[in-house]
Amino acid sequence: MAVKVAAMPEPDATAFSADAILPSPAATARLAERMATRLAPGDTLLLDGPIGAGKTHFARALIQHLQSRHGRAEDVPSPTYTLVQIYEAGALEIWHCDLYRLGHPDELAELGLEEAYERALCLIEWPDRLGAAVPPDALRLTFAPVADRPEARRIAVSSPVCWAWVETLLHD
Repeated sequence: MAVKVAAMPEPDATAFSADAILPSPAATARLAERMATRLAPGDTLLLDGPIGAGKTHFARALIQHLQSRHGRAEDVPSPTYTLVQIYEAGALEIWHCDLYRLGHPDELAELGLEEAYERALCLIEWPDRLGAAVPPDALRLTFAPVADRPEARRIAVSSPVCWAWVETLLHD
């Protein structure tokens, strides 16, 4: 995986950013699986990018990996029409949200997402629909197709707080 890491912040800064090329859907799934083992209740991943960029593929691989570690195997469809699908992996509750069809950020209250930020692992596709309701410590993963490489995806990872362990996963 080719990795380009953004300039290192000042020693007292906490912001984080890095990017990489994922050469195939299998590489995207491997990254999701490696990240899954480091995530916990209260973590939020914002999965950004155009339609077909790999957001749902990443979320599905992450959820299925967490479930498999607890002897569960469940179909993980895109929550495009339901907006939210909730899964369990042992004691971990996982919220997979696809906010593409959300009309206005005011509709978030009906989903209960703000409460889920505190007690669950939240994977949110189309996070731009959150408006001001983005958790301040969320990790943003932006997926984009790579020109002339139909299976490859560029992933840019960023957060206003330090998620430096993610950089080590991008190097593998």
